[in-house]
Amino acid sequence: MASTALGCALALPTAASAQRQAPAGAAGDSVDFAIPAQPLQAALDSFIRQTGWQIGYSSALAAGRTSRAVSGAMPPAQALEMLLAGTGVGFRMAGPATASLVATQAPAQPETDGTAVPAGALMLDPVTVSGSTGGWGVGRTTITSEDLQRRNPTSLQQVFAGEPGIRVGSSVPMSQKVYVNGVEETNLAVSIDGSRQNNKVFHHNGTTLIDPSFLKIVRVDAGVAPADAGPGALAGSIAYETKDARDFLTEDGVGAFVKSTFNTNGPVLTTNLAGYGMHRGLEALGFVTYGKGGKFEAGNGDEVAGTGTDILSGLAKAAVESDGGNRFQLSYERVYDDATRPFRANVGGISGRPPWEPRVRDYTLDRQNLVFTYSDTTPTDLWNPKVVLAYGRTDVETPIFFRPVPPSTVPASIPGTGKTDSLNGKAENVFSFGLGTITAGADFYRDEGTYEDETFKATEKANNFGLYAQARIEPWERLRLSFGLRGDRQKFEGTTGEEWTNSGVSHNASGEFDLIPGFLTAKAGYSHSWAGIPLAENFIMNSAWRYGAGPEPVTADNVTAGLEARYHGFTAEGRVFRTDIDDARAARFAAASATLRRDVESKGYELGAGYSWNEGYVRAKFADIDVTIDGQPADSDIGTYLATPVGQIITLGGAQSFTNLDLTVGADVEIVLDYDDVQAGQRPLDGYEVFNIFAEYRPAQYSNLSFRLDVRNLFDATYADRATYGQEFGTVTPLYQPGRSFLISASAKF
Repeated sequence: MASTALGCALALPTAASAQRQAPAGAAGDSVDFAIPAQPLQAALDSFIRQTGWQIGYSSALAAGRTSRAVSGAMPPAQALEMLLAGTGVGFRMAGPATASLVATQAPAQPETDGTAVPAGALMLDPVTVSGSTGGWGVGRTTITSEDLQRRNPTSLQQVFAGEPGIRVGSSVPMSQKVYVNGVEETNLAVSIDGSRQNNKVFHHNGTTLIDPSFLKIVRVDAGVAPADAGPGALAGSIAYETKDARDFLTEDGVGAFVKSTFNTNGPVLTTNLAGYGMHRGLEALGFVTYGKGGKFEAGNGDEVAGTGTDILSGLAKAAVESDGGNRFQLSYERVYDDATRPFRANVGGISGRPPWEPRVRDYTLDRQNLVFTYSDTTPTDLWNPKVVLAYGRTDVETPIFFRPVPPSTVPASIPGTGKTDSLNGKAENVFSFGLGTITAGADFYRDEGTYEDETFKATEKANNFGLYAQARIEPWERLRLSFGLRGDRQKFEGTTGEEWTNSGVSHNASGEFDLIPGFLTAKAGYSHSWAGIPLAENFIMNSAWRYGAGPEPVTADNVTAGLEARYHGFTAEGRVFRTDIDDARAARFAAASATLRRDVESKGYELGAGYSWNEGYVRAKFADIDVTIDGQPADSDIGTYLATPVGQIITLGGAQSFTNLDLTVGADVEIVLDYDDVQAGQRPLDGYEVFNIFAEYRPAQYSNLSFRLDVRNLFDATYADRATYGQEFGTVTPLYQPGRSFLISASAKF
């Protein structure tokens, strides 16, 4: 579901801290803008829709004025300044992602507090105008920097907290998988800083382990994704973007950041340390996280084996920007998890297994991502390029155990190693014209997956080249359209060395229409996606596979439609959706299973409502998602790398800032209802309720300090997240979530 303006209010630092933020820092994440020159009020509506900002202004101020065109990727504050240039209107930041418009009579001068305010400005009574953070995506959810700050995530589960349509299974970060509308993330185009992720290593591991402290913004397109999201967007896309020096500094200088979090359930101590600097077009950032701690206890008081923390992650970025606006950036990000995990890292245990299988075993997961990016920070209508060249790799090593050979009772073991990597890139340009923009480009990937141990080695490879174009236009004031086309040609090589070449076309179209401008918007979209032949999982690859005529290319069709209403801080929205994936590859180790395929269907609806005010918000969301595989209710085993049961989920949340106390408090609850639409012989999935609260103190006299207390699972519920493997099988003890946990955090910026 596209996030509404309510989502913009989710992160609520105290008013004192909000006022101290400079415009660029209030929402420094770059957004792809496509706003043509037009009447100022219509342009502001477009800006609000694409950013989720709240803009205060009177209708008289905007009347009779025409905006400047804005296109390309840039921070919202920069885009707003460009949009207002020459209109006689300026703006003043009133908080994170919140601004008031003012009339100007003279060039802008800096105020004593450092906030950009036009000289001679006449301050007007603000009128809150709210909009969607969905941008051009009819099913887009954007997790902003402010959202991340409010959620204080320690894993991907907290990153997507409060979004009922996005589930994250498992309680251990290294085995967590993301499901969007019940569809597993390897069926979406997933990227980190523009680098394609190819992480189908081991079905008991996660697919994209990432340190949430590095994240600046996350964008999820559920179902309908644009052509420039990349190849393989069968059920949408997920784009993770990490921080850089500009997210800590607004001008030349150096600084440092440190944060430590102590979790009583373990206990676990995690420390984040960053250093950064900017000087005359040069930028650098170094960011390290180290976490160490014991096993946590579930709500029933039992210690959950294999859940200790032993993680080391790092992010390094360097950039140089010339006077002419040519920007070159190099980024390297790595996550290393080395700890004892459950024998099957996403399962608490399975009864009836051979006695020589240990309960836990050592796992090493090492994921790294190297990205080079070129962009032009002073684009023109016809020249707004972006070039990305990236290499990503994930390695998993764990011992493989064998039955003991009598008279010995000690099982033999050998190390098994899985590796996936992807060399990928793209070159594109954004062309701007009166009605909007067209993004056109070419991309490629060279993916490889390998399993190796002492007994054999097996490898699959896929090379793909694609061409794409995506138009985003506003043909008239109340209508916004996005439509695109991409063509891909893929060469797939199996474990036997056999090759198959296939080609396919993907297309999409979506739009928004203001039924009542400023109050009610209708949205709809459709896409058909072609993804070629996906690589199989490394740990089930078989050098003896019989491919026959070859695996079938995977295709998908997505459709969605909804309404979004806004009125003086109130929001309400609803969306229906359906995704059909045909010939999804579901290979197994058996020699005849290389081309095994399934048909996946996900359908349902989401509802949301809320109210936000200057210093707080409340919200509620509901999702009802039904997933089938080959016409039968989905289960988490057949659905490996495909889909999982979801059902009905309710999320509630709210927060309030107390300006005089420099304090923000908040709470949220997730209610997952019982689910009995399972296959014959399987057990229904139990529902659960989880409550969380937090309080954050930012002393006004020490603006660089922050102190926070989170209480997660307040009532000590014993449960496994709905997307966690095996809950429908009587032989499986699922991997439970932590019981009541107190997280004490302190951070300082120098």
